[in-house]
Amino acid sequence: MIEDEIIHWWKDEKGENHRNCLRVESEPPQLNNGFPRDGVVSVRLINTVSNQCIKLSPDEALRISTQLLQVAKELLNEKRVLWHQHEE
Repeated sequence: MIEDEIIHWWKDEKGENHRNCLRVESEPPQLNNGFPRDGVVSVRLINTVSNQCIKLSPDEALRISTQLLQVAKELLNEKRVLWHQHEE
């Protein structure tokens, strides 16, 4: 199931439009031979010439999402400092 996607359009040297897409997909947990198995979080990168995917366990997905959250917060805080310095 597609959970979300972020699409970016860009132009090459010839001025032609291209699309990159970062898509997050999920597969629910299920029973396999009577045992519960983790679901899967897939991160797919799609562009005009290829489609690549990495499948993550829920633990790996949480680790990556925590890291993304931390980095994004740090960058936003750094930007706030720059705005504060700019306004002085």
